[in-house]
Amino acid sequence: IVGLGMRGQGAVERLSFIAETKIVALVDVRQANVDSAQKTLERMGRPKADGYIGAESYKEVCERNDIDLIYVCTHWDLHAPIAVYAMEHGKHVATEIPGAISVEEAWQLVNTAERTRRHMMMLENCVYDFFEMATLNMAQKGVFGELVHAEGAYIHDLRWLLFDEKNGYWDMWRLKHNELKNGCLYPMHGLGPVAHALNIHRGDRMEYLVSVSSDQFGLTAYAKEKFGDTSSYATRNYARGDMNTTIIKTENGKTINIQHDVTSPRPYSRIHMLSGTKGFAQKWPKKGIALEPNGHSYLSDAALDSILKVYEHPIVTEIG
Repeated sequence: IVGLGMRGQGAVERLSFIAETKIVALVDVRQANVDSAQKTLERMGRPKADGYIGAESYKEVCERNDIDLIYVCTHWDLHAPIAVYAMEHGKHVATEIPGAISVEEAWQLVNTAERTRRHMMMLENCVYDFFEMATLNMAQKGVFGELVHAEGAYIHDLRWLLFDEKNGYWDMWRLKHNELKNGCLYPMHGLGPVAHALNIHRGDRMEYLVSVSSDQFGLTAYAKEKFGDTSSYATRNYARGDMNTTIIKTENGKTINIQHDVTSPRPYSRIHMLSGTKGFAQKWPKKGIALEPNGHSYLSDAALDSILKVYEHPIVTEIG
């Protein structure tokens, strides 16, 4: 496991539940993070792993002959470079999202995986949420008719974490992305599940998009209130607009709306909405399903629970 910050520490525990998995190496730039992960292994009844410290120590791990898979949990900028290096050295790769931060990196991943014949999986966990899996099953069985439009989002107030120098993102890396880039920086949680339901790359493909962002207000306002009007955080420029909306048109005529906002005081939402010729489903802000011939009304709570049970995805039924 490479990168033992927020996601990496949890990964150590999650993987420890899989009996067939053996965690043999832990990699981070901080000794304290490796030590914490070792304690997790001990608590989970797992043997101690080899510890590696340093910005490029992952290379030594990738070059070992007794490792099958590299799990990348670093900050975004290193996901693709580490994945490529691992595949070049014969390892399969699982990486936290996003898998890449540029089109060039995305092609590097595809080309390297095809050339080396190594698996490279981007771990978009939200496609496996119970409601998303049930509505995927319903879509594939035609319950919603022909799907026409879908919506997803990543609306998550992260202001407190973006500015937390002690317990936030390592080296303030996520704040730096907000300083340098505008657009939908983190579309995967919302886009992944609806793309699956729309059969993207299984009979359809995204053809073009239009993306627009509001101006930036939230980070500056928060920084002024927390650190003062003349503080460095309050006076610097942030490139990313507060709300980004991206409309995607598919080759088969479907549309997808993806929103991104991590700097507004709003309840968490990924929307997850599917709209078809015979029905509708949405998870946020109100979980509900509406079907013909009563499309104007949500199913009752009892009917909703019943239909979600009927269409529980086989993976959920098997694994829980």
